[in-house]
Amino acid sequence: MTSTLLPALRGEQIEHTPVWFMRQAGRSLPEYRALRSGTSMLAACRDPELVTEITCQPVRRHGVDAAIFFSDIVVPLQAAGVDVEIVAGKGPVIAEPIRSRVDVDALPELDPEQIPDIAESIGRITAELGAETPLIGFAGAPFTLASYLIEGGPSKNHEKTKSLMIAEPETFSALLAKLARISTTFIDVQLSAGARAFQLFDSWAGYLSRRDYEDHVLEHSSAVFAALAGHDVPSIHFGVQTGELLSSMSRAGSSAMGVDFRVGLDDASTRVQPHQALQGNLDPALLFAPWEALAPRIETIVRQGLDHEAGFVFNLGHGVLPDTDPEVPGRIVAEVHRVSAEILAARG
Repeated sequence: MTSTLLPALRGEQIEHTPVWFMRQAGRSLPEYRALRSGTSMLAACRDPELVTEITCQPVRRHGVDAAIFFSDIVVPLQAAGVDVEIVAGKGPVIAEPIRSRVDVDALPELDPEQIPDIAESIGRITAELGAETPLIGFAGAPFTLASYLIEGGPSKNHEKTKSLMIAEPETFSALLAKLARISTTFIDVQLSAGARAFQLFDSWAGYLSRRDYEDHVLEHSSAVFAALAGHDVPSIHFGVQTGELLSSMSRAGSSAMGVDFRVGLDDASTRVQPHQALQGNLDPALLFAPWEALAPRIETIVRQGLDHEAGFVFNLGHGVLPDTDPEVPGRIVAEVHRVSAEILAARG
């Protein structure tokens, strides 16, 4: 059966709601942990054989309607020549953080020839998936990448990032413009090799006020979507804790807006552009609840999503948590398909 993901993202008529999960590739699956044993995250992300198997594992196990490319948002930085390491229990650590215009000017660009493994991985994955299951490509958004580069790693307050943003706005803008080109190149290679949609993750945008997002970030995320528009594929824009930014982020140019679990889809529907589909937004922590408590939440989200006439894709409001029972996501897929098919049939 051909996936309903692409039609749903385009707001076309479908027979049931498609489902995929952020971070479905990895973490919670025992087969993933066994495969990754002894291999660092960044090494795994640059190994086409591993990337292909990890990307396809959740499609086989859960029956999701799309695969999400297994990678990490700092992979394009590493490929460009940035000294970055993913430290277990901490996340990406940058050896030489960016703090000045000189540092920004020294940041290398990304050339497609530096990532032949990414194109090879995409080719292998799409051959494995066949025409029925689309592959979603992705990259980190300019602001989120900038935060890692400026802070030197994950941050609770993003104080160095925000300080540079308001004290040296031209330097900050130059950094985000360069990172927009890096993200664009990374996604362009994925789409050219066969990915059929993409998602831009702005994981840390929710730490910004609406004014700062619009003044310093929006134009650079918009540049990514504009540069990739020629591929004519659906695109998704997602950030964490970005309910207050949804209307601003929706202006960046994506086909759909991802919604985290802190905002109801009924509210989100009023905040995005009229033509944009919604994606979301079950709280990943609720996957630990008994099924009889979880099932009604799933139905509520499906009903709210289907009330949004521009299209709807079921997902979590953030990524699958590492200790999630690996049987639960597949059960959710089946439930969303069943419930949505009944609702759509009843509505004619």
